Amino acid sequence: MNDISSTVGATPFSIGLTGGIGSGKTTVADLFGERGAALIDTDAIAHQLTTPGGAAIDAIRATFGDDFIGADGAMDRPRMRAHVFADAGARKRLEAVLHPLIRSETARAAQAARGDYLIFVVPLLVESQQWRTRTSRILVVDCSEEVQIARVMQRNGMTRAQVEAIMKAQATRTERLAAADDVIENNGDTAALLPQIERLHALYLAMAKTNRDGHL
Repeated sequence: MNDISSTVGATPFSIGLTGGIGSGKTTVADLFGERGAALIDTDAIAHQLTTPGGAAIDAIRATFGDDFIGADGAMDRPRMRAHVFADAGARKRLEAVLHPLIRSETARAAQAARGDYLIFVVPLLVESQQWRTRTSRILVVDCSEEVQIARVMQRNGMTRAQVEAIMKAQATRTERLAAADDVIENNGDTAALLPQIERLHALYLAMAKTNRDGHL
């Protein structure tokens, strides 16, 4: 396995992986990770920032008040989720707290990453715009909206209306596909993913090698 941070002066070959809620981003990312990719999940970073003692907790308390911090000292995620989906201004205030911290933690993780190439898992990649210039390619995990809804209802215990509200706050399926360099179709099971993963992994290995050789 290569150290992707060790090439002096080189920009590591990287993939921005995204998809709508319930599309299976984590499953797909983990399959690439099993094959040697280094994974950086921005949602996981955001979660770490809002756990007890996390770097964002004091700013969240100052911005939103004690009601949004649970008894365990973590951000009350269900309460915050409901608040920001109902109030666009609140969402922007939360983003103002979290996004700079996520960016700095993501950069730190990228510097320390080891793998054949780097995958950033970014749920709102298309919405943020900036990732188009920060990654070598955009990979979209795609599935039908009905499959998304069914998965999230089963996984999170949400109602159909709650899932649809989240989907409306995200980029549309059409917008994500328009931004994609590569697409993985995930309407089925893991077995259906494997040939797609293997094909793209081979492609990304070749591209990463070309990228490294070009910086020698």
